[in-house]
Amino acid sequence: MCGAEALSPNLPFRIASVTKPYAAGAIMRLMEEGGLDLQQPVESLVSRQTSDVLLRGGYQPGVFTVGEHPDYDAFWRDQAVDKILAARPLRVPMLHVHSQWDAEDSYGPMAVHAAMEAQAGAKDKNFLVIGPWSHPGVGFDEGATLGALKFGSNTARWFREHVLRAFLDEHLRPEHPTNPVARVTAFETGTNTWHTYQAWPQAGAQDCPHPWQPVYFQRDAGLAFQPPPAVAEGGFDEYLSDPAKPVTYQLRPIRARSAPGSTWNQWLVDDQRFAGDRPDVLTYCSPMLTEPLRLAGQPMAHLFASTSGTDSDWIVKLIDVYPDEVPGDMAMGGYQLPIAMEILRGRYRDDPSRPSPIPSGDVVHYTLALPHVSHAFLPGHRIMVQVQSTWFPLYDRNPQRFVENIFFARPEDFIKATQRVFRRADAASRLDLPIVPR
Repeated sequence: MCGAEALSPNLPFRIASVTKPYAAGAIMRLMEEGGLDLQQPVESLVSRQTSDVLLRGGYQPGVFTVGEHPDYDAFWRDQAVDKILAARPLRVPMLHVHSQWDAEDSYGPMAVHAAMEAQAGAKDKNFLVIGPWSHPGVGFDEGATLGALKFGSNTARWFREHVLRAFLDEHLRPEHPTNPVARVTAFETGTNTWHTYQAWPQAGAQDCPHPWQPVYFQRDAGLAFQPPPAVAEGGFDEYLSDPAKPVTYQLRPIRARSAPGSTWNQWLVDDQRFAGDRPDVLTYCSPMLTEPLRLAGQPMAHLFASTSGTDSDWIVKLIDVYPDEVPGDMAMGGYQLPIAMEILRGRYRDDPSRPSPIPSGDVVHYTLALPHVSHAFLPGHRIMVQVQSTWFPLYDRNPQRFVENIFFARPEDFIKATQRVFRRADAASRLDLPIVPR
């Protein structure tokens, strides 16, 4: 096109999911004008051919479909891409690209890679890349920064030139000799270096060369690699969770994703000090590290907790706390960088397809699998864990009183609840870290 940039190997093409906001806007306008009834069957609004395809596939879409399936039932299980692909032989080479701070899909690439890795004969066809990007960062940006973070190089361009191009050349243009792509290529934030491995994860999971190493919650907001001592009574920290005053996932004001000034693509690296200052967020912090601590795998949170309600959300955050002063980078002084964060809706603690009330007042063991990380905590930094029960409006508010379908909770179902997180020998809340040698 006239005046457009000339095509080059590094020119990004902006292809993204832009239809959803337009479709939603059109539906809302039609509703206002009386031209659309939300109860109207979707097949009556599309062509017969499209309707037949949907029905043959067993899919009957409707506006209220999600509300009718609040649990992980067959409706959702039958659509799970990792499960579908795990049941099919891997016939062509696959390169899975995982963005460590992907606000829209921190699960998919790692789950699909793991599902295919379990197949026979996958070792020479299944490849993984982990980079320090947001959802669109690997294709659109240079990858030199994300929010306040600086990676010291153009990581996205490096991936495209040294991994993606080599992968495509190796498998699509065998007449052009190239260096084989490693089975796993991971950028380690903190040290800002690329590493190659023969498998992922490197620590924690079965058959990994290194075990998980637990770090335990301690009294006085401490965090240590030693288990907490036995106590005759107490041994917990508590807070009051109020659905009417939820902890937000970003510092307010929170702008819509498409609004001017929106920081949606970088919120996963937002400084967490705004949350730690709230009385309904528990914070545990280690002493200052004296040597690097490298993580290469999936952190696992084991939370022993009770609630005065009968349902509850539990959010666990693994955070890298920077020194109070960072020479040459004033903005990072004291920064609380989230490395991995996850939520568990308590009703699904035993089975995501079978919700059940939480016994009020009982100490319950919750397990949360946090997103995979490739990160190094540097000397002078500290390890922090935050625990909270609301993460609004990223996740809808839990009423904290068990109801059959949380999507249709009534105002009177929402109650305050006293949450207790235990740190004693028989209920030692901890985070299992996938630590690898330096």
